[in-house]
Amino acid sequence: MHFQLTDEQRELQDTARKFARAELPALACDMEAKDYPVPHDMLQAYGEMGFLGVNLPEEYGGLGLGHLEAVLVLEEFAQVSNEVVFLVFVALTGPVRTIEKFGSDEMKARVLPEVIKGEKIVAVSMSEPDAGTALTDLTTKAQPDGNGYVVNGYKRWTSGGGHSDYYVTYARFSDDPGAKGIGAILLERDMEGMEFGKREELMGFRGIPTADIAIQDVKVPGDNVIIGAGGFGKLMSAFGLERCGNATQALAVAAAALEQALEYTQEREAFGKPIVDFQAVQMKLAEMAMKVDAARLLIHRAAVNADAQADGLPTVYESSLAKCYANEIVREVTALGMQVMGGYGYHKEYGMEQRLRDAYAWGIAGGAIDVQKTNIAAAMVGRRFNQRG
Repeated sequence: MHFQLTDEQRELQDTARKFARAELPALACDMEAKDYPVPHDMLQAYGEMGFLGVNLPEEYGGLGLGHLEAVLVLEEFAQVSNEVVFLVFVALTGPVRTIEKFGSDEMKARVLPEVIKGEKIVAVSMSEPDAGTALTDLTTKAQPDGNGYVVNGYKRWTSGGGHSDYYVTYARFSDDPGAKGIGAILLERDMEGMEFGKREELMGFRGIPTADIAIQDVKVPGDNVIIGAGGFGKLMSAFGLERCGNATQALAVAAAALEQALEYTQEREAFGKPIVDFQAVQMKLAEMAMKVDAARLLIHRAAVNADAQADGLPTVYESSLAKCYANEIVREVTALGMQVMGGYGYHKEYGMEQRLRDAYAWGIAGGAIDVQKTNIAAAMVGRRFNQRG
C-alpha cells in the first residue's frame, strides 16, 4: 500500500496544475459571467497537451495511463472551476469510456481519436421526464429498420445538449420489461429528427450547456449500436468510473475552497492580528482539511483498485462510497469557506459563492447521494434492494 505518487504521476499532476492555473482562471471567470462552454481552440489545446486521453488507449492517440492519473488531472483542472474541466471529465471518466468499453472497433477508431484531439464532444442522454433515478422506466425506443434503427423518445438533463457532437443514448431495444430491453445507441447532433430544447438555467454549472432532446424518427446506422438489449447491467458497470470523476470534481471544489480560505485567513486581520490566530477559525480550517483529505483518499483507492480489476472498472462499493462522501463534504467545506471569508465569501467577485453553488450539483448528477447509500448497503449485504416494493 503506497500513499506517495510516483515521479511520473507527480510530473503529470504538476503539468496539469501549471497549465490550468496559467491558462484557465480568466476563461473560467468569463464563462461563469457569460455562460458559454469551453471554446473550440481551448479544447484543442487540451487535446494537444494530452489531457483528453490520459487513460485512453495509445492506439487511438491516448496516453494509455491509469485511472489514478486521470483523476489527478481532473482535480487540477476542477480546482479552477467545474466548467473548464467538464469536457476532460467527459473524456476520461464519462460517456467516452462507455464507447471505449463497449463500442465496436469501427466506432472506437472513428470517435476516440476525434475526442482525444479535442475535435469532437460526446454527451450521455439517459434521463427522461419519468425516468431519472428509476432509469429502467425509460421509454425511448430504438426499433429495427433494415440495417439500422429508428429512434424515438424524449431526453431530459443532457449536459452538453445541443453543443456536443455525439450522444450515448440509453434506449429500449425490445419490449422486455425493465432493464432487460435496454441498451445504448450513438446518436449524432446533425441527424435529421434531433431537436434540442432551450438552454436550461441552473443554480450553478454555468458554462455547461444543458438541454432536453426530442428524438423524432431519427434513422441511425446499425453500426452505431454501442450495446443492445440486455446490456443495461454492463452500462451501469461503466458508471463506476463516472462516479469517480464526479467525486473528483466535488473534491476539487472543496480543495479550492480550502486553499482560498487558508490564504484569506492568514491575510485578513481583525483586532490587530490575522484571523487565523483565532481558535474558532482554526477549528473550521481543520474540519475542512480533514474532509478534503478523506475524500481524496477514497477516490484514489477506487481509482487504483480499478486498474487491478479484470474489467478495469471501479467496484460499486468503492466508487459509490467515494462519490457519496465527496458529494456531502463539498457542500460542508464550501459553506465553511464562505463563513470564514465573511462578506467576501458571499461576494460574486471572489469565487467562493460560485463554489458553493456548483457544490450542490454533484450530489444530484450521476446518481443522487441517497442512491449511492443504497448502492453501498447493497454491496455490503450482497444483493440489490427492490425499491418498487
